Amino acid sequence: MLRDALILLGGLWAGTINTIVGSGTLVTFPILLALGYAPVTATISNAMGLVAGGVSGAWGYRKELKGNGRTLARLLPASILGGMAGAALLLNLPESVFGIVAPFLIVVALGFVIFQPKLQRWVRRRAEEKPTTRSHPIALTVLVFLAGVYGGYFVAAQGILLVGILGVFLHGSMQAANAMKNVLALAVNLIAAVSYMIFAFDRIDWWVVLLIALGSLAGGFIGSSVGRRLSPVVLRTVIVILGLVALYTMIARLVG
Repeated sequence: MLRDALILLGGLWAGTINTIVGSGTLVTFPILLALGYAPVTATISNAMGLVAGGVSGAWGYRKELKGNGRTLARLLPASILGGMAGAALLLNLPESVFGIVAPFLIVVALGFVIFQPKLQRWVRRRAEEKPTTRSHPIALTVLVFLAGVYGGYFVAAQGILLVGILGVFLHGSMQAANAMKNVLALAVNLIAAVSYMIFAFDRIDWWVVLLIALGSLAGGFIGSSVGRRLSPVVLRTVIVILGLVALYTMIARLVG
């Protein structure tokens, strides 16, 4: 019961902060590792469970998408292809490779979480200097694709990556960038989940998927309604602490 409660609460927290800023995987992933799940099984099951939170979060931010439909439609294929590529890497590379690469990806994800306020301030300054939204350049599409590859392989902090990319290139409001981020991240997680079900069905822990899905579904609604009132400092502190736990756990497994 305690294990289930921890996973459920982790999914709730992850769904909430994914909708607000991203990086919810740095909550659920350490919990699954600490409970003894294999890293790749934890990544796959977590990504599938967080699809539900992506749906509720994207729905909660639907009003902020007004006026960005055409741009979003052009960027969605890049996210989908990136998610497919990332999922293919996860499923075809040896699990030992993931065990070595994942600690470095956790460090990268933590870096984005820690420096997110500075990134957002920089994005806002650029938006104020050039307040008009321009059509997306090729660079934006390429970066969205690469963020999709990252998300399909590891999931953690892809939302923060996307907000930074969209905020820099589109010069729209941060709320609009966040709304688009929720949809693009959902597309990556969804296509990755389909890939896992087709090619790695035996590596999915469906009970974990269900618990995280239930928690993140509620968390997505919370994040899109009242979650913005939560202290960003508290959110980042919890994320960083749990990310360090995951980092310690994975390094201990490598050394051991």
